Amino acid sequence: MSIAVPLVDELASLLRERIYARRYPPGTWLRQEQLAAELGVSRTPLREALRSLEQDGLVRLTPGQGARVVTGDLPTLLAAYELRAVVDGLAARLAAERPAPPSRVRELRGVVARQRAALDPWEPQAYTALNVAFHEDVVHLSGNDFVIAQTPILKMTAQVFAPVALIERERAVQAVAEHTAIVDAIEAGDGPGAERLARAHVEATISELRARRDRARPKRE
Repeated sequence: MSIAVPLVDELASLLRERIYARRYPPGTWLRQEQLAAELGVSRTPLREALRSLEQDGLVRLTPGQGARVVTGDLPTLLAAYELRAVVDGLAARLAAERPAPPSRVRELRGVVARQRAALDPWEPQAYTALNVAFHEDVVHLSGNDFVIAQTPILKMTAQVFAPVALIERERAVQAVAEHTAIVDAIEAGDGPGAERLARAHVEATISELRARRDRARPKRE
């Protein structure tokens, strides 16, 4: 016998996936009246679903105006990646120390191999999806429910904010090498090494974003 999914959870999942798929791009206003009519639900469960998305950091609720999909400006993106550095580092260390089953390590290497295949010819959309899959797999390998609860930040940075942090092929080539080193450390059971490599991987993006922010600042006379 199947267990019915609560309506609020079902609505939150649907809206979340639409945001990830960019059906609702950053900055889009999600009007409750329109959504309720479109989805055939009352506003009460829809309101609760939007509150759940606000907790995920995907929307911001403004009294009297509704919900708006977050906008990926540089300060927001930097803040998100600062959290990513901690989450990814901890996840990699826990995955190495468990240790990860050989079959799961093979799966990780398979994701990295498909990423490498997306480099030539360069397929940024395929690479981005595989990048999210790789990091989600590492987080789940941590076996820590509190770490796993942070997975929305992965899709937020890589998919919702993609136009702001549009990855270039040169950075993707380097990232694939970094992913390979992370998997090697996880397979070797090297927790501190896996954490160091995973944090450095994310911090490379943070450095790039900070440099972009600094270039955008007006120069003093």
